[in-house]
Amino acid sequence: MDKQRIKVAIAGTGCVGRGLALLLSNLPDFELTGILTRRKGPISDLLVNQALVTNNAHQVMEGTDVLVVSTGDVVYSTEIIRLAFSYKLPVVTMDADTQIVSGSWLAKQGRLTEAEGDQPGCLAALKEEVTAMGFQPLVLGNIKGFLNQNPTMEEMSFWSKKQGFSLHSVTSFTDGTKLQTEQCLVANGLGADILRQGLTGEHIDDLQTGAFRLAEQASAAGKIISDYIISPTAPPGVFIVAEHDPALAGGLKAYKMGDGPYYLHYKPYHLCYFEVPKTIRRFVHEQRGLLDNGSKPHTGVAAVAKRDLQTGSFIDTGIGSLMVRGEAMELAALPNMVPIGLLNQAWLKKKVEAGQVLTFDDVDIPESTALTAWEETMALHKTI
Repeated sequence: MDKQRIKVAIAGTGCVGRGLALLLSNLPDFELTGILTRRKGPISDLLVNQALVTNNAHQVMEGTDVLVVSTGDVVYSTEIIRLAFSYKLPVVTMDADTQIVSGSWLAKQGRLTEAEGDQPGCLAALKEEVTAMGFQPLVLGNIKGFLNQNPTMEEMSFWSKKQGFSLHSVTSFTDGTKLQTEQCLVANGLGADILRQGLTGEHIDDLQTGAFRLAEQASAAGKIISDYIISPTAPPGVFIVAEHDPALAGGLKAYKMGDGPYYLHYKPYHLCYFEVPKTIRRFVHEQRGLLDNGSKPHTGVAAVAKRDLQTGSFIDTGIGSLMVRGEAMELAALPNMVPIGLLNQAWLKKKVEAGQVLTFDDVDIPESTALTAWEETMALHKTI
């Protein structure tokens, strides 16, 4: 590997892939070597050399040091990551959806880490920082400004055009699927639990008040928890509520951390692809990953029907669908549940009522490496 420049290939030309490509092209310690896409023809809003773009997955694996994957498609990403490992490439993802379905299985085959930028990676980095100072985390929290679990097509089309994200992405942001997925990865990868299906979620303006309420619930349960608050006025970042040795409370008060016993640490932003280079440097130069789904995941994100669904209904893709949304849950509670990331080109075998969690008895899931990964992960840990 060139010691001066890290050669990076990207899989995915959505918002993250396009932004990262332009960013890396402007950083002196990186060389962008290729961009894998399933689109046909030139990509007008990809502001880098179009000669880097290819539909050939094998081509993009050659002559690079690391692959960054962010496709928004669990089935496709799983195949690409597995192929990268056959080329002995380390893989950095900004793809919590794939991590919680296939990540545990894939991590046994090669070097895999989630990146800073989205909330799970930012929480992993923040946890490293606070624990290095002797704090003991109680809450690993996500900050969300708005939630509508059953938005309409008209609403999502409007916001898709306004924000420049795909319709599926905007819908998954709005209905909470992205949030639930991120906090599932946090729970599995950072040694936390969840208190209930769908998480707790404090709806409150004041960040500290909501965060401390979650800490009280975590303390009462005797657990470290992964959860969130909804606050239109809080910064769009992440937070950790932690405890510390009471003998050091005086020093913490002097440094404006409050009276304890709970102490709030927060990062008031997450900058998506702008933060990915930090993880790439760490992964390549220091040989240290940041976050993965853990060897024995205990939570997953189930598909929950938004409305009554009839036998024979076709689900093109579950994530960002108007038919289902995702909820984090303990795998032991319903081991036959269908992860929402596997609802790809799927057909319902039975009628499903609004609010019902879909199981493998309800839906016909096409064969894929991602499905194999899920089944083998579940079987290995005797959760089915």
